Amino acid sequence: MQNQGSKAELDAQANQIKTQIEENLKRVYEAVLVEEVPDRFKQLLQQLKANEALK
Repeated sequence: MQNQGSKAELDAQANQIKTQIEENLKRVYEAVLVEEVPDRFKQLLQQLKANEALK
């Protein structure tokens, strides 16, 4: 049977994985923030505003 390492080693590996996940999530979130709003969404927002103005 393989030795899986000490608790300290396992904790260090878990922290490293957690850090990698956090960094990847931040990268994805930041990429989404700079994306352009699709034209179709802009059109829908304009239609909603126009409908609200008529009420």
